[in-house]
Amino acid sequence: MSRRRQLYEGKAKVLFEGPEPGTLVQYFKDDATAFNNQKRGVITGKGVLNNRISEYLMTRLNEIGVPTHFLRRLNMREQLVKEVEIIPLEVVVRNVAAGSLSTRLGIQEGTALPRSIVEFYYKNDQLGDPMVTEEHITCFGWASPPEIDEIMSLALRVNDFLSGLFLGVGIRLVDFKLEFGRYWEGEEMRIILADEISPDSCRLWDLATNDKMDKDRFRRDLGNVAEAYQEVARRLGILPEGGPRDMKGPAIMQ
Repeated sequence: MSRRRQLYEGKAKVLFEGPEPGTLVQYFKDDATAFNNQKRGVITGKGVLNNRISEYLMTRLNEIGVPTHFLRRLNMREQLVKEVEIIPLEVVVRNVAAGSLSTRLGIQEGTALPRSIVEFYYKNDQLGDPMVTEEHITCFGWASPPEIDEIMSLALRVNDFLSGLFLGVGIRLVDFKLEFGRYWEGEEMRIILADEISPDSCRLWDLATNDKMDKDRFRRDLGNVAEAYQEVARRLGILPEGGPRDMKGPAIMQ
């Protein structure tokens, strides 16, 4: 197993120095967290599935001209990505009332929204990722007005494409979280999609039954979490042959 310098470890992924300048290796863990890390667990095979699902969705987005950090999958749990300067915002796109939106506004979960809503949350675990407005974002310099416009445009474009893609395999895209970064090519900078798109970061409901097929099964102790992720991968036609297999992480260079 190759030894790599670890740069960052989050709740569900580890970032390592990439083989070439300007690249990173993104490793997907089986760890699961909820409620700002208050609930923790391990879902065997989740990292393998999320790696494949995110690879597939990022590749499809690249094909339609949405710029992403994804370059290629390296193995069952790792993918090569472009190094970006992450904008400290979680961008949530909502199509159906669920989760915190239902709680905050008293809207029954499952209510279709009149139009898609884009929300911003400040990425800060200690503060619980608070919801913020464009005024906060520009005041504190997290992103400029043109960057916010680009982020919203890309987020809605991703939503349109993914909503149709999932609808085609009998899944309703209720809401999802995106992250964006600044990618530099010489002196030119552009905003590109980063992080991942998977059942960890999306609410996915079966179109016929409304059964949850995402991390809410872990949050709400519904059981069969791995099976739900496998079903998403199966419908997308990307379930690894023989199902998800475990694979140890790379040795870390101190």
